Amino acid sequence: MTEDVKKQLLLNADLPKGSKKPSRKSRSLKKAGSGRTQKKANQTETVATPPTTVPAEVKAPEFDVEVAQDVVFKPNPGPQTDFLSSSEREVLYGGSAGGGKSYAMLADPLHGLNHPNFSGLLVRHTTEELRELIQKSQELYPRAVPGIKWSERKSQWISPRGGRLWMSYLDKDMDVTRYQGQAFNWIGFDELTQWPTPFAWDYMRSRLRSASSMELGLYMRATTNPGGSGHSWVKKMFIDPAKYGEAFWATNIETGEEIKYPAGHSKAGQSLFKRRFIPASLFDNPYLAESGDYEAMLLSLPEHQRKQLLEGNWDVNEGAAFPEWNRAIHVVEPFKIPSNWTKFRACDYGYGSYTGVVWIAVSPSEQLVVYRELYCSKVTATDLADMILDAEAEDGTIRYGVLDSSLWHKRGDTGPSLAEQMNMKGCRWRPSDRSRGSRVAGKNEMHRRLQVDEHTEEPRLVFFANCTNTIAQLPSIPLDKRNPEDVDTNAEDHLYDALRYGIMTRPRSSIWDYNPATQRSGFQASDPSFGY
Repeated sequence: MTEDVKKQLLLNADLPKGSKKPSRKSRSLKKAGSGRTQKKANQTETVATPPTTVPAEVKAPEFDVEVAQDVVFKPNPGPQTDFLSSSEREVLYGGSAGGGKSYAMLADPLHGLNHPNFSGLLVRHTTEELRELIQKSQELYPRAVPGIKWSERKSQWISPRGGRLWMSYLDKDMDVTRYQGQAFNWIGFDELTQWPTPFAWDYMRSRLRSASSMELGLYMRATTNPGGSGHSWVKKMFIDPAKYGEAFWATNIETGEEIKYPAGHSKAGQSLFKRRFIPASLFDNPYLAESGDYEAMLLSLPEHQRKQLLEGNWDVNEGAAFPEWNRAIHVVEPFKIPSNWTKFRACDYGYGSYTGVVWIAVSPSEQLVVYRELYCSKVTATDLADMILDAEAEDGTIRYGVLDSSLWHKRGDTGPSLAEQMNMKGCRWRPSDRSRGSRVAGKNEMHRRLQVDEHTEEPRLVFFANCTNTIAQLPSIPLDKRNPEDVDTNAEDHLYDALRYGIMTRPRSSIWDYNPATQRSGFQASDPSFGY
């Protein structure tokens, strides 16, 4: 946190009780004069497109924070303060309802508005939602920045020093074309999950540039609750890559790999920029949580909405196939797997799409522990076999592997099948169960495994925290709307399928599977050429 921000937050300590309007680094905290006017929100009929030019430098009066007569707002300690002082390129502030997200979003551009070259853009998804945001800004900005003017025609705030903030809407993907050729220091998306795809966010990142970037910085900010049409991609971009509150290098939301400068670039191999997710909670906002009325309203909601809006749970989405999922109990920190535990693997192979491989250990209590994953695309079967064997080099005995049975099919020639090619490399497999009803049976077994065992008081299936792709996929898989007994096969489900193949082998602890070389049971391959 910069010294300027610390100084600002210290000044805010004298906020009168009941104020809920947060800020960051406003250079003036004096009240506006009694003669100021304020336009009504319902007067906003159209939103103008920001011009392409950067405002010329304007000489403005000096405002001294040391002689401020009144404090406009006070950021709540914790997440709201963290958001307003964060330095990462892209930051999401989200979670439960009532955490002070909208006022934090309005406050964030105040760090630059008094700079003559500041150019900011704050967007909502629709014009109706935009009017609400404009109304809130009209309550805050004239008090935070004396002399700031609102232009109804341009939908723009102009500070006395020349800094500008446009407030606009971005409904359809094609609306981004209104911003071609324009440059901004700061871009904010309020309620990010209302955008069904990442297209608008990714495109507007290309508008983030300025000749004053070394002085002002370049920032993209967003707020949202879990849920909405964009829940899945926002979760992949901000929630899944790291623990809540931790900064991380930006990753590709499809592959999970860090985005780096390409080969041939002077910075080849270096990561591009950092992201961060800052969780919000109703209880971080004492002004709203104190009475308990808002909490009571959220408690009355249907379960999935209550978990999203009250608990800020990103692992719950309407129509999710596995509502039992709970990151708090199903995700564990990695530990050394005891040598006497049974280990096996399962794979759903795809070249054109994705290949998912999971490694599973069986504890003496019959709990399944997913301790490793492999998620890749455009990899041949033989190359995959090499990658698997390399990963298993220090695992000891892998009791067996189960692979999509379709990989034993011959495809127009007499050569070995893909499964046989991997077997010949020493990566041995048995075929998965793909009989009629196996998908539904596998889903039911997944439900049972995710439940807490009444005897051990632990879930029957847990995941190491480093299995990030599996942890992201499983709670996001939706139900098939035509057949709610199965998952939607159009969703990203490769790791789920691999896991389903594995758990349907009914694996057991090595205490019962004491002699795999000679024991003949249902846990061994029906055909000895496929098993161990």
